Amino acid sequence: MKQEISLKVNGDIYDLYVEPWRTLNEVLREDLNLTGTKLGCGSGDCGACTVMIDGKSVSSCLTLAVEADGKEILTVEGLAPSGEELHPIQDAFIEKGAIQCGFCTPGMELSALNLLNSNLDPNEKEIRHAISGNLCRCTGYNKIVDAIADAGQRMKFQQ
Repeated sequence: MKQEISLKVNGDIYDLYVEPWRTLNEVLREDLNLTGTKLGCGSGDCGACTVMIDGKSVSSCLTLAVEADGKEILTVEGLAPSGEELHPIQDAFIEKGAIQCGFCTPGMELSALNLLNSNLDPNEKEIRHAISGNLCRCTGYNKIVDAIADAGQRMKFQQ
């Protein structure tokens, strides 16, 4: 039997009826058409499905949609402040060449945001720890680490 839930996603409120076994990833992608959040492994190991719930990064493939009822969710689509301006993390990923195939990028960027929200000047070890739940098969991580460090500096200047 479907349950009624209310989600605040990227600032917009959605009232939905969902089966209690559906994941947040499924609801975001299939019901809300927010396909930036990827489904990789489906078991919480790859990080491609990372979103923020109430300011903390989570694997949306392991989170039931009903668990997110009444919560505030941020996906990669909500990261940029406007349709014309990218978030400093997104700018840094582009400029540092941290994007290749792009499949891991949304999850990496939200994991980076989770780190940078509490530490705008992380060292390499802290960055690597913060993204340790995100797999990338293309970049070798060095450019991603550089991009996150650069994004922290950019975010410092925006404060």
